[in-house]
Amino acid sequence: MLIKTLTVGMLETNCYIVTDEETRKCAIIDPGAESNTILDYIESNGLAPEAIFLTHGHFDHCTALEAVACATGAPAYIHEGDINAGKLRRLRNTGGDGSGNGDGDGNLNRYAEGDVFSIGGLEFTILETPGHSPGSVTLKCETALFTGDTLFRDSCGRTDLEGGDAKELMKSLKRLAGLDGDYEVYPGHAGTTTLSRERSFNYYIEQAL
Repeated sequence: MLIKTLTVGMLETNCYIVTDEETRKCAIIDPGAESNTILDYIESNGLAPEAIFLTHGHFDHCTALEAVACATGAPAYIHEGDINAGKLRRLRNTGGDGSGNGDGDGNLNRYAEGDVFSIGGLEFTILETPGHSPGSVTLKCETALFTGDTLFRDSCGRTDLEGGDAKELMKSLKRLAGLDGDYEVYPGHAGTTTLSRERSFNYYIEQAL
């Protein structure tokens, strides 16, 4: 598994390209901005995008969705709880891929707890981790967790935006901390960490537990 981090946009969102090195098939996680940067990396490395996964629906995680979906033809997925987030509402009505032929959902599909997606030899499992937004999810792939804005190094997502819920976020942090074993954590902003480190040093996980 090859994980490429592209930090994009004014809010420095981490867009991840996760590739099965044998087949060159990949998943795009949170195309937040700078579609050209994302597409250039895919093209220059000869990758075949199979899916676009959104950890949640805030604009800084999906601004480049339309352009990337249109260029690659890859279906995009988001949790039902965030399907009506501001920018995504417009994409649903225009086809999701910029086609203008949407039937209300277009190329924007729903996923939920326990759904599993195969990308080449990789498997992504959906974990519902609401709190930062109603439809926030964490994507688990092998020993990696893509946590969006739920869990950061030494911190966690804010809950003062529309749909945020501090109690739900604490439950989600407790759930992640309770996963068996250790994982590399790839958050929506800033640097990577490990789950074992966050169990030991993250104040918010301490409070959640």
